[in-house]
Amino acid sequence: MSAISGQKTVAAAGTAEALGSAMINGPLMVKGLLGNGGNAFIGNDGAGDVTSANGIELAAGDVVVFDFVSSLSALIVDVAVNGEGVAWIMLSA
Repeated sequence: MSAISGQKTVAAAGTAEALGSAMINGPLMVKGLLGNGGNAFIGNDGAGDVTSANGIELAAGDVVVFDFVSSLSALIVDVAVNGEGVAWIMLSA
């Protein structure tokens, strides 16, 4: 297996963006960037958005693991502070 990783920052808090566009088809770990001063939120409300009211809240260093993600575009990220974000790593065969 090989590991593929990246980071996603959101320029404007309150403007949710897709985590990326790469196909994953496997497990994915997402971690709040250690330098974040506020929370990041990850999820998808079904309409391509995420907020503090419907996403998984990640403080700096918090981690969430998804057993299976088809594509990074299926996950949406927003932040409480401009320019903050998340790091991600996936495993592929």
